[in-house]
Amino acid sequence: MKKPAMSISVVLLVLAVFCSFGSICCIKYDVGAGVVDGKLNVHLVAHSHDDVGWLKTVDQYYVGSNNSIQGACVENVLDSVVEALRRGPNRKFVFAEQAFFQRWWATQDREIQEEVRKLVDSGQFEFINGGWVMHDEAATHYIDMIDQTTLGHHAIKKQFSRIPRVGWQIDPFGHSAVQAYLLGAELGFDSVHFARIDYQDRAIRKDHKSLETIWRGSKTFGSSSQIFSNAFPVHYSPPDQFHFEVEDQRPIPVQDNPLLYDYNVVERVDDFVRASLSQAEVTQTNHIMWTMGDDFQYQYAESWFKQMDKLIHYVNKDGRVNALYSTPSIYTDAKYDANESWPLKSHDYFPYADGDNAYWTGFFTSRPSFKRYVRELSGYYLAARQLEYLSGRRSAGPNTYSLGEALGIAQHHDAITGTAKQHTTNDYMKRLAAGASEAEAVTNSALACLLDGKSQSHCNTSTFTFAQCPLLNISYCPSTEQEITKGKSLVVVAYNPLGWNRTDVIRIPVDNANLVVQDSMGSVVESQYLDMDNVTMNLRNFYTRAYLGVSSKKVPKFWLAFGVSLPPLGWNTYFISEKNGKGGINRSNVSVVEGVQNQVVDIGPGNLKLSFSSSGQLLKMFNSESGVDVPIQQRFLYYTSSLGDDDSQASGAYIFRPSGDPSVIHSAEPMVVVRGVLMDEIHQKFDSWIYQVTRLYRDKEHAEVEFTIGPIPVDFVGKEVITRMETKLATNKEFYTDSNGRDFLKRIRNYREDWNLTVHQPVAGNYYPINLGIYANDSRYEFSVLVDRATGGSSIEDGQIELMLHRRLLVDDSRGVGEPLNEEVCVEDTCNGLTIRGHYYMNVHKLGAGAQWRRTTGQEVYSPLLLAFTHENSDNWKASRSTKATSMDSNYSLPLNVALITLQELDDKYVLLRLAHLYEAGEDSDYSKMATVELIKMFPGKKIKEIKETSLSANQEKSEMKQLKWRVEGEDSDNVEEHIPLRGRPVDRATLIVELGPMEIRTLLLKF
Repeated sequence: MKKPAMSISVVLLVLAVFCSFGSICCIKYDVGAGVVDGKLNVHLVAHSHDDVGWLKTVDQYYVGSNNSIQGACVENVLDSVVEALRRGPNRKFVFAEQAFFQRWWATQDREIQEEVRKLVDSGQFEFINGGWVMHDEAATHYIDMIDQTTLGHHAIKKQFSRIPRVGWQIDPFGHSAVQAYLLGAELGFDSVHFARIDYQDRAIRKDHKSLETIWRGSKTFGSSSQIFSNAFPVHYSPPDQFHFEVEDQRPIPVQDNPLLYDYNVVERVDDFVRASLSQAEVTQTNHIMWTMGDDFQYQYAESWFKQMDKLIHYVNKDGRVNALYSTPSIYTDAKYDANESWPLKSHDYFPYADGDNAYWTGFFTSRPSFKRYVRELSGYYLAARQLEYLSGRRSAGPNTYSLGEALGIAQHHDAITGTAKQHTTNDYMKRLAAGASEAEAVTNSALACLLDGKSQSHCNTSTFTFAQCPLLNISYCPSTEQEITKGKSLVVVAYNPLGWNRTDVIRIPVDNANLVVQDSMGSVVESQYLDMDNVTMNLRNFYTRAYLGVSSKKVPKFWLAFGVSLPPLGWNTYFISEKNGKGGINRSNVSVVEGVQNQVVDIGPGNLKLSFSSSGQLLKMFNSESGVDVPIQQRFLYYTSSLGDDDSQASGAYIFRPSGDPSVIHSAEPMVVVRGVLMDEIHQKFDSWIYQVTRLYRDKEHAEVEFTIGPIPVDFVGKEVITRMETKLATNKEFYTDSNGRDFLKRIRNYREDWNLTVHQPVAGNYYPINLGIYANDSRYEFSVLVDRATGGSSIEDGQIELMLHRRLLVDDSRGVGEPLNEEVCVEDTCNGLTIRGHYYMNVHKLGAGAQWRRTTGQEVYSPLLLAFTHENSDNWKASRSTKATSMDSNYSLPLNVALITLQELDDKYVLLRLAHLYEAGEDSDYSKMATVELIKMFPGKKIKEIKETSLSANQEKSEMKQLKWRVEGEDSDNVEEHIPLRGRPVDRATLIVELGPMEIRTLLLKF
């Protein structure tokens, strides 16, 4: 195409503003342009992408310290942007991360705050996305996504009475279906904008002008929760040569002073028009967006705005295209007003690759210990807010806010992903630990008040003190290890954060095998002792020194396990004392350890059984009640990590690139069989660095697998450790993984739903993120595996399921973090590679029967019991305290298809309540139906004076939310039969019954 010529009138215009004798007068740039019909409109969106931790810590990024790593200061960005916006009333800027903005806002004087309010009211400064962070979409749980978004939206509403309209997920490494419908449409967003999609997908979409779509992320909700999505043509930066950061090496500024050298107005306008027309070739309508910013830009904002002022002025004088200051909201309105039909997108944008051998599927598992810590504290935060509400939130003293803020920061797309530098990750963990410590003080106090029958306001002191045990998984629990003195008992209070009745088995470390467990009625509770294994002892000794600086003088000899039964949203108390007042070890109480002969070994004290060969190989799983009998094998393997010798692309924190097939890790020692009344166990040592316990409970219908992995020996190459379960199911390349713990999506090996995939990495390219579980089925059975943290997994061959559990790598993958994923833990001068401990859960069902187990057990894994310990006289305790109670009506519990995901007292005295239906439409014949919750029975003894249903983040009333009606290609809006999902009716103010259709989440603000 012939290069368009610059109009001579523009040149004359420029010269006319200069005076004779070498002096120049002020140029007044005309930048007030809006949308112009009939022209290509170039929307200039000024933004700064500010990572809430990555190469530097959150605070280092904010104040601008540690600049030897990266020159970045978000405080400067906000100071500078506000000043630049005040200079030009037509200038606009968008900002997302409230973790930074709220730091800045709190330190501004009243005058600056008022100026910012004016900028927000005028539309010059717009909040987009508006969460505490720009959360990841692969390794995040939907409850965490909701919580961190609510935290940010609450602050914006409180300070500015504003409601963000668009999602701005420009940097996460792939995009989830849940993001589209739940963290998009259900928030009231009109659109979502992002940069990172698979390179093959992007190329095809550019050819077909389908970068912008109508995204229906939910099969259940269909068009009722669709959203306009905008995938950028390249990245979230401007076109080449249009970066204007002061210290950037790339800028070519508009030099419009003819008395100076390098005058270039004509060239710069031509460059702008050329780039605009090129981008217009890959999108529909006469509107395109230029993302005018990048990472930590606008530290001197005037350098950007002055150049954009000039570009808008001269480009519009030229007249070939129209340039304007804009925002994603303005851009979305323009796209909508064009009344075009848009391509339809369903499913998600995983996995993401930016090259043939560069699949960003390693971060699904990177830093597994950190991922577990986040998930554990997520469930704890849910329970802590419940207890804080139930006992009455205090106006002063410890609260749960700092844990909520730390968890919000942890959802950032370089935090939970495991892709930040090690010192930054340490900072994330430090914040979480501080928040957890304060929340523990809240829960201890709340439990004490509840058991005493007092509210927090009347419960400033207590005659006893609770303690909790965050390191219980490695047997460290001082309260249970200390001697039980005469006349006292170890008091165990268990709190159930679920809305239904629950039974479980508690395991605590003890040094005495002559103990008896009694419930709150004085009845003896069946219990079981198990010998403490050497692997756990060694873990405890090293990690208590590393984390706490505590050396264990004495390690408990046993696990004491006993069954518990708890009411919904309530607690129960158990008392442990010495039998007949005599201490010591009674080996007759300890579980029997069997030797293994040349035979098949069956374990399982209940309906479910596992068969093992004498060499320790799992053979099959069978259930005497359901009739399921399926051969299964399980083994550990590792992929050798590519060093990038062929093309410089190595496996790293972001990218998974295996070098060949995985190697099998063979069992190093004979297995040990442990049998007891509550559970059976198989202990296996696969190598010096892999230990596994397979556990079957008498009263549970699944197998629990506890793994201990590390330190991974690297031997000059990295290793990526997997567990693989092999069945004979004819799965036809199909398997299912969850989307952020919510919907299950069908995956087909070497296939993408809406574009043709060229396979370069048959393993890494078939890995998907897992937060709840993965399953596969054939015409008879379905095999399911649930996880205790975010991880990656796949089905590389029919009948197989594999999970990646741990990674240790020796080289960086060249995606910016600049260090290998080689985690170590140090005690004084001794540093070892990271050892992790965790669980996954296996089950086999007849076809169609697995959903109930996945959903119910998944909730129990996410929300474990909260345990608190103290030592008191049991008779005195029972006489003066409530030993067992529910906060709901004594004869009521939530339906088994409904989860209570938020119960929180807010600072304005409203109570935030969220209820979530757990099943998709058609997922289960019994539970994929309308459910009802009776608020009167959920809150007995309290009068609900006011009830408001709101958006998901509780920043606007539901009745005020308006959804844009987009047209979709191939669908005639007048004739198409619209799918109407089953949703609950508005809450009846008289009966106070809340209805929930499949997958529906209802958010309510209550005032009592």
